[in-house]
Amino acid sequence: MEARFQIFLILLAVLAGTALLARRINIAPAILLLLAGIALAFVPGMPAVELPPELVLLVVLPPLIYSASVAMSWREFKSNLRPIILLSVGCVIFTAFAVAAATHYLIGLPWGTGFLLGAIVAPPDVVAPLAIARKLGMPRRILVVLEGEGLANDATALILYRFAVAAISTGLFSLPKATGAFAAIVVCEILFGVAVGWLSLRARHRARDPQVEITLSLITPYLAYWIPEHLGGSGVIATVACGLYISWNGPLFISSATRLQGIFFWDLVIFLVEGLLFLLTGFQMRLLFEKSKAFPLQDILLTTALVAVIVIVARFAWVYPATYLPRLLSRRTRDRDPSPSWQAVFVVAFTGVRGAVSLAAALALPFALPGGEAFPHRDMILFVAFGVIFITLVGLGLGLPPVARWLGVTRDGRTEHLAEHEAEIAARREALDAALKSLDAITDDRELSDEVVKLLRARHEVRSNQLPDVLDPDAHDVSAAGTALTRELIAAERKFIHALLRDGRITDETRRRIERDLDLEEASLSNREYRKIPL
Repeated sequence: MEARFQIFLILLAVLAGTALLARRINIAPAILLLLAGIALAFVPGMPAVELPPELVLLVVLPPLIYSASVAMSWREFKSNLRPIILLSVGCVIFTAFAVAAATHYLIGLPWGTGFLLGAIVAPPDVVAPLAIARKLGMPRRILVVLEGEGLANDATALILYRFAVAAISTGLFSLPKATGAFAAIVVCEILFGVAVGWLSLRARHRARDPQVEITLSLITPYLAYWIPEHLGGSGVIATVACGLYISWNGPLFISSATRLQGIFFWDLVIFLVEGLLFLLTGFQMRLLFEKSKAFPLQDILLTTALVAVIVIVARFAWVYPATYLPRLLSRRTRDRDPSPSWQAVFVVAFTGVRGAVSLAAALALPFALPGGEAFPHRDMILFVAFGVIFITLVGLGLGLPPVARWLGVTRDGRTEHLAEHEAEIAARREALDAALKSLDAITDDRELSDEVVKLLRARHEVRSNQLPDVLDPDAHDVSAAGTALTRELIAAERKFIHALLRDGRITDETRRRIERDLDLEEASLSNREYRKIPL
């Protein structure tokens, strides 16, 4: 037990150091964490750390999906539902069949085994590519489509995975029955996820205690995921539906104190879960290296390279027709949603990074069939899945920034980002004007003292003056200078409060209350800070 805890502490230390290094050299943390995990796995004296598949599929996956769903805008998800479904359902099925056909005709794998391998490597990961895309400042719609695809494609892949495992185990497969079961799973999980979201919000609203509400929020994704998964579904669709429901309706039920504490809690949880997941994925290289000795190295490398090429090419072969054909066939679609640039479509197709869910699905394969014979090609599937993750994460992950810059997609994103900031400033000013009108109406209806009215008007004036008139470089420099000076003043006030505590003039409880106000003010500065947008 002590040795396991020591390994856990080592992983946390490596996670923190790697995250800092990734920020310093401007590389997606997931890439460095995978490489760090591989390096750690071969350190002399380091015990082998096996990634339990149930840990990923039942413990890690629910909060990751739920957190991303809550952060997703339901309105943007709904407005981009067509491309999201085409990618998360159509592209996954197409890729699985492409891998099955290629491995059957070129390598000689049975159709069932090839389709199982295709279902495992078909769904792209959402963590690493989104981190890169956000850092590059890509257009909002690309981010929404990629995030929406990442939320839903695991469900399609896991359902296909279950069908393939059942077909290999029993030797029976019926396409009509599988299609009907797929549709039934989707509908039932959506309804169940919405019901769990409704129940969670009302329970949290009745609790009226931030600690209890955050605890309930932690339970919510597991309730939405585990029950459908236990009944034979994927659990992913229910968790996504639950998160989207809470995202849309949460502001009406969740208090400000819970929201502030919950953001910090969930940010830390997701940071640790994602980081440890990629580290442990890299750790599996040692186990795979030992298993690979039983196979000819050339055959393993050839199969891995073939499958990696197929999943990359299949995504391009699907994304372009799926983008332009609906607009060619439907004038209504064309008028409502004009065709995007080929550069934007290329970036979406290029972002096909695979992640730890694929490895977890491979690890979860049974060791033996019901008759007692070994599960066919299990170790080969495991090695190929890891190889595809490594090739796509490192290759496509490192290649995405230069490709996006070369195609000019990041420039379009900066223009869109600037317009979004201008709209935000306008919205803040309109909200302040509405509050001022409300204050005038309250003043007329109620008997308020001049001191109270003066205090409220001063608050309004201060908040109004903090907003820049325009987002030009000069205005940014003035705003940045004011923000920096405000931070210095907050630091001076915090230092003085600490001196009062040391002198015994205030209690620790008083110091904590004052510090909380200062912390909230400093966090508010970061939230209102308008960074200069590079041209």
